[in-house]
Amino acid sequence: MSRSPITRRATLLGLGATLATPALLRAQSTDAFPQNEPAIREEIPVQRNISAFKQQDWRDHFDELGVGCLLADISSRALHYWGGDGVTYRLYPSSVPMSEELTRRGYSRIVRKRENPSWTPTQNMRERDPTLPQRIEGGVPGNPLGTRAMYLDWPAYLVHGTHDTRKIGRQSSSGCIGLYNQHVEELYELVQIGTQVRLL
Repeated sequence: MSRSPITRRATLLGLGATLATPALLRAQSTDAFPQNEPAIREEIPVQRNISAFKQQDWRDHFDELGVGCLLADISSRALHYWGGDGVTYRLYPSSVPMSEELTRRGYSRIVRKRENPSWTPTQNMRERDPTLPQRIEGGVPGNPLGTRAMYLDWPAYLVHGTHDTRKIGRQSSSGCIGLYNQHVEELYELVQIGTQVRLL
């Protein structure tokens, strides 16, 4: 009795259906790339490599959940969050450092959080661009930190929002991990002080 051949496409479609979860489907929906997020300048199309988004398991990166875990996957430009309840999971597209020189990898943790954070360029940023202002107050349109910021125990490293939506999905930061404002606002409510962080 002959079997009908299984095509590569059919195999991949079947595998995709098997692996799909609500969190993964959320990341692959248009909600993962908000259409109503205002840009601070004229919008330029972003390469949206959704195929690189895949759900990960926190156990592959952390020994315990604790109050929660954040994984910034720099290669796929995605941020994963697992809540301490063992149920909550979020996956967001992100911006990542613009060069390997600006990229720091390893383990850290969230030490403080701030709504409408002010922004002060680091000395290195000012050396690269002397025209940068000394400071931009929180809540001001164009603030590079957007509407929310979560600070790591590494000085000057944050997970934050951005009004410049062109940056999401790109190598565009000076070391931080950036999210759409509406995503960082959702994440901000979930993340607790002491949340473990890994930049991979």
